[in-house]
Amino acid sequence: MIKKVVHKQIDRMKITWLGHAAFLVEDEEEEKRVAFDPWLEGNPKASRKDIVADVIFVSHDHHDHGIADAIRISKEKGSKIVAIYELANYAAENGANSVGCNIGGLFNVDGLEVFGTPAIHSSSMGSPMGFVVKIAGKTVYHAGDTSYFSEMAGIGKRFKIDVAMLPIGGTYTMDIVEAARAAEAIGAKITVPMHYNTFPQIEANPLAFRDMCTREVVVLKEGEELSLE
Repeated sequence: MIKKVVHKQIDRMKITWLGHAAFLVEDEEEEKRVAFDPWLEGNPKASRKDIVADVIFVSHDHHDHGIADAIRISKEKGSKIVAIYELANYAAENGANSVGCNIGGLFNVDGLEVFGTPAIHSSSMGSPMGFVVKIAGKTVYHAGDTSYFSEMAGIGKRFKIDVAMLPIGGTYTMDIVEAARAAEAIGAKITVPMHYNTFPQIEANPLAFRDMCTREVVVLKEGEELSLE
């Protein structure tokens, strides 16, 4: 059963944590659906194995961020994949509908205002990145796999983030201490932790992370929805 967490101060948007770093964000008024890093097949914590999305944002090419799933979904349902230029080319070469981008400038995809952010990580195809996306009149920031970096404060200042999705699992990304620093720097109205407890190397306590933060943190379970009304 899908559970809901309702936040009364923001309207129109529904965010579902699919597990790991995967999210589905829906504008219920405009019937627009976007996904981030949809690792579904092979993900032991995935709440579902398939989604419908108009646009799929993929932060980098590591298997646990869903490029294979994104290509499959794009080919089956016509979803548009947005990724760093080299990864978008790879998706197109494998039959997907894709849009290449890079870091540091605004662009538009299917009526969505998008900004590509840095992510301090590794990848084989192009640079890892995060995404700031304006949808349903609000702004969400999916940080991808990253460590803390000082420009997070600039991202928060420029875009006035409503919801930030931040990794907390350590080993490959920020741990809970660094993620709390990031949450403070970004200053989002709501922060949702991700990329933890999927496998032993990234075990973390999201409630401890929440307790370290001075701003609001919503801890979701896999498949749980955050309804912003």
